[in-house]
Amino acid sequence: MQMKSPKEIWSEQFETARDIKVRYGTKAAFDYVVAEKLMNFADAAQRSTDFAREMPAFIVAVRSLFKQEEVSANLARVERSMSEVSVIDPEDDDALLDDPEVVADRIRQFASIKELLIAERLGTA
Repeated sequence: MQMKSPKEIWSEQFETARDIKVRYGTKAAFDYVVAEKLMNFADAAQRSTDFAREMPAFIVAVRSLFKQEEVSANLARVERSMSEVSVIDPEDDDALLDDPEVVADRIRQFASIKELLIAERLGTA
């Protein structure tokens, strides 16, 4: 079985997000494509030049899916929920007991993605 290319991966995730937006709304689509898939893609981009090369195209696709006010409102909501995760109940079987460094890295990564999603213009360097 041949592995999918980074472009095939983000393209499928984008199409799924479009379907989610139609069926379940903006919040569900944003959570899926930004808070989950784009965050994971950015993590892979830190380790793989193939993923890093596709990151700008994925960002552009995501930006095209939402109005700017939807992006701003949902980014604020996700940021709030990320900051609320600081208190974890050790009795909760579903709790994700992340190392503080891992949590800090995810917050920094989200901040970078946020900047790309709200920038007036995306440039190339």
